Amino acid sequence: MSNKQLLRQYWEALYPEKELHLLDAFLQEVESLKEADESLNPEWYKDAVVYSLYVDLYNKDFDGLTAKLDYLKGLGVSCLWLLPILDSPMRDAGFDIRNYDLIRHDLLGFEPGFTRDKQEKVFGKFLAEAKSRGIRVIFDVAINHCSEEHPWFVEARKSEDNPYRDYFIWSKDTNLYKDARIIFKGMENSNWEPLGDWYFFHRFFNFQPDLNYRNPEVLLAMCRNLLYWQSMGVDGFRADAIPYLWKQQGTNCENLPETHTVVKFFRAILDYVKPGTLLLAEACQQPATVVEYMGDGDECHAAYHFPLMPQLYKAIASKNAEPVKHTLSPAITPEIPESGQWFTFLRCHDELSLELVYVTEEDRKYIHESYCHEPAWNFRLGEGISARLANLMQFDDRKIGLAYSMMLSLPGTPVIYYGDEFGKENDHNFYKEMTQMVGKDDTRFLVRGKINWELRETQLNDPQSFQSKVFGHLQQMLQVRNQHMAFGRGTLDFIELKDSQDKVRSEVLAYERKFENEQLLIVQNLSDLAVDLQLPELYENYTNMFNGEPLMKNSLKLEPYAYFWFVA
Repeated sequence: MSNKQLLRQYWEALYPEKELHLLDAFLQEVESLKEADESLNPEWYKDAVVYSLYVDLYNKDFDGLTAKLDYLKGLGVSCLWLLPILDSPMRDAGFDIRNYDLIRHDLLGFEPGFTRDKQEKVFGKFLAEAKSRGIRVIFDVAINHCSEEHPWFVEARKSEDNPYRDYFIWSKDTNLYKDARIIFKGMENSNWEPLGDWYFFHRFFNFQPDLNYRNPEVLLAMCRNLLYWQSMGVDGFRADAIPYLWKQQGTNCENLPETHTVVKFFRAILDYVKPGTLLLAEACQQPATVVEYMGDGDECHAAYHFPLMPQLYKAIASKNAEPVKHTLSPAITPEIPESGQWFTFLRCHDELSLELVYVTEEDRKYIHESYCHEPAWNFRLGEGISARLANLMQFDDRKIGLAYSMMLSLPGTPVIYYGDEFGKENDHNFYKEMTQMVGKDDTRFLVRGKINWELRETQLNDPQSFQSKVFGHLQQMLQVRNQHMAFGRGTLDFIELKDSQDKVRSEVLAYERKFENEQLLIVQNLSDLAVDLQLPELYENYTNMFNGEPLMKNSLKLEPYAYFWFVA
């Protein structure tokens, strides 16, 4: 079935009583945007190393980011994930979008009121510079909600009969959708915000009204926004908060069938115009539920493996490989479509999330007690920890190197959070500044903040500094990873290794990765004590991927938190 036929099918499922002329007019409108697929590698995202950053916090604006592209290329990055860049009042770090077709003026180096031509010139130049270095670019789009300052909502609040009123969800009865949980528990106490005699519905902050996808004009308007950026050369989009798109009375308003149909529509229109544009799902759910957002290869191309992240921390704290092995077992992580991919991460722009949708009460308590070293890091009443990787690991470069080794060598596409490559610390000044501005005690601001490049370059130039050691660990691993497709595409087989007393060492996380003619062996010590292992003969003459030395004997000594990558 063609993408055009799929679009018609999805439309009729969502809007059976709406005339098709709306869709037909839209498809005719976008016909001129269609491009031939020029991608030699349509599944490029499987081999990528993603680096996530806020443009302004990273290096002021797009000119500043362009100046750091060689640094990022040298680190081993091949894709930039730009955290919110679209026009915003910045009450939620840019996830409160005021205009979907404009970039924030400060990131472009302009005053407000710039023309679209100027935007396309500056942003287009940045995209060209990135692509000339083999670096792709994706960015965030919050498709579930917008800012209360968005022109749609400004109009909608004027009167009940305003044409934009139906772009949002209104009620005088706040018992509607009462089964929808409050996501920002501790910061919000209701999903309904009063406005005059009415209330509008929101799943996140009260200044972020949810969009009403029951109105087909909303779906088409959001498609137009995606297609505009696609036409400029953006390689993909991180679809923020997609599980909540469709609301239905009597449900929890999450993961509804109509939500999946909306996502299928987005995928089909992007493929219709330009195949190979990544759609990345941000769905904080159990793996079995997240997999549904890849559909049969007809929804998102990839999704974050949220449950794996906390288990990496638990494995290190407990000195036991089982949490990782269990999470990646078929019982927890189901098969994904052949074209699908997991995105993995250690830290991101949010808290170290411990939501019960993917950790148990026992896990939450254990991880919180193991890593929430300061009360100020507590997020959402124990549901997470707001801290940078360096703070969580108490500035132990060995533990950080081990954590990166696990993430970079397990299945999936890795995401590096800006500054974590040199152990950036929690930023208390930024937290105070932003919580005062926003009016919400949001401890996630601790894990953001600006980079002082003069300071960081001094630290990185000192081989003995903590920052230089962390950077060296990561750069070495990324350079090796980028030479072997087995990391992003290969099979995973866990193996048990024994010591000289023939005892299986539970603190050792070891596995094979295989793809086509590549065979890799990864061995990691999760404990703070040295371990002596006896390796099976089949690994004789494997080569250390970091120094090129052959594994000539059957014994291997692992120092505390040590990791080895071998290739056949």
